[in-house]
Amino acid sequence: MKVLVADYIPKEGLEILCSHAQVDIKPDLKPEQLKEIIADYDALIVRSKTQVSADVIELGENLKVIGRAGVGIDNIDVDVATRKGIVVVNAPTGNTISATEHTLALMLALARNIPQANNELKKGKWEREKFTGTELRNKTLGIIGLGNVGSELAKRVQAFEMHILAYDPFVSEDYAQRLKVTLVSLDRLLKEADFITLHVPLTTMTEKLIGAAELAMMKPTARIINCARGGLIDEEALLKAIQEGKIAGAAFDVFSREPLTDSPLFKEDRIVVTPHLGASTVEAQMNVARDVAEQVLTVLQGQFSRYAVNAPHIPPEMVPFVKAAATIGNLASQLTEGQVNSIQVKYGGEVANYDCNPIKTAVISGLLQPMTEEKINLVNVNLIAAQRGLKVSEEKQPAVKNYSNLITLEVNTNIKTTTVSGTVRDSETHIVQVDEFWMDIVPTGGYFLFCHHVDQPGLVGAIGTITGKADINISSMHLSRLKSRGSALMILALDESLPEKQRQEILAIPGIHTAKVVKL
Repeated sequence: MKVLVADYIPKEGLEILCSHAQVDIKPDLKPEQLKEIIADYDALIVRSKTQVSADVIELGENLKVIGRAGVGIDNIDVDVATRKGIVVVNAPTGNTISATEHTLALMLALARNIPQANNELKKGKWEREKFTGTELRNKTLGIIGLGNVGSELAKRVQAFEMHILAYDPFVSEDYAQRLKVTLVSLDRLLKEADFITLHVPLTTMTEKLIGAAELAMMKPTARIINCARGGLIDEEALLKAIQEGKIAGAAFDVFSREPLTDSPLFKEDRIVVTPHLGASTVEAQMNVARDVAEQVLTVLQGQFSRYAVNAPHIPPEMVPFVKAAATIGNLASQLTEGQVNSIQVKYGGEVANYDCNPIKTAVISGLLQPMTEEKINLVNVNLIAAQRGLKVSEEKQPAVKNYSNLITLEVNTNIKTTTVSGTVRDSETHIVQVDEFWMDIVPTGGYFLFCHHVDQPGLVGAIGTITGKADINISSMHLSRLKSRGSALMILALDESLPEKQRQEILAIPGIHTAKVVKL
């Protein structure tokens, strides 16, 4: 077995690889040089520098696995690798403790004005009164996302005698209780927390999760920390909020554009910044190198990798069902309200004749996508669900009325049960049920407005007037009702997202109960 290491990794990882394979270490290859030699290798290991483009993958005739020594896989064309049957693995947990400790370091730096005091003292200024800080003890910490880093942070701040609130709809109450954390809504967390820290991935659902409206909910003494992903916070809105005294300060280790050496954020003394140092410890780099080396060897030896980020071994006839399952999970994630307790997946008709583990994996991956950066696969799906305290059950039905195949997801929370069903026709996903309402919509990669309402004349026109004035085009409409003048569901396909102002106007229409914008 031949392994090409195209970026620097610590010797601990290289030693593991060298004990089982022929390893060539060639950092700083230019793209054309990588293309010239990639056909000779069974495995490729990179960090963030080397771009594993579609061209590189297509030329890798013998490639079986691509390893990313770290978490992010933006520099790897995973879709092409999947199509070619090449497993892509990463090392998502090796830097957990380092990222956790860096978050704590930034929290303390914010609380005690450490960077500012350091700078002034080195300039020869002794100004103790200017840098009076605040204690962490008896303060409220709000953690957004109880994944690996969020959970480890919760454990450690117990020593500071902080009160901990957390927002993560996809962990159970039991799990939170074990961490001594109180699960709350995002709005409550923003209103009550003295320190807020984010630990979620960057997706279409979490981009600018904290914007002007969210910042306006926070205490004027609140401080916010982002060691997760750039883009989770609207940086312009945050800078304005600090300058206007609406919040006390912020700390950034990640930015919407990197590398970044000049920014208005850098000119504000109440903002602490570091250049993406969350994983920059000797221990984290060693752990990541070991993890990726072990995962690469696992795949080369013909075994399943726990940290595979794709699933290239799904039979072709299963692919449409897996895509439908991921869409069903994604929609349920955006519609679900409350704290998830249990999940039930039902397979009906033709799909029930297959091994449904890939379908279950896709459903849960789609459901948890907004709150976890860990890629869910056949090997780790049950473990990740168990870690979050989620109960997952499955049911097969040989035949279902009206459909040749049907996948149904039921998400049970402390508030309600959300049901989403989908089917596959001509290899295309159709969403056919939401809660008790039946319909037929094809996810187009765009925006949909879901409105629960009372069936009555004039509602469609009233909503159309609001969207029309906002220059938002409605491309299609779907209506489903239980009975005339009774409970109904309206789904509008929109050419662009609906601004919050117009969503609130729609909610104010008599008879409208909910108005949720989702992206599918």
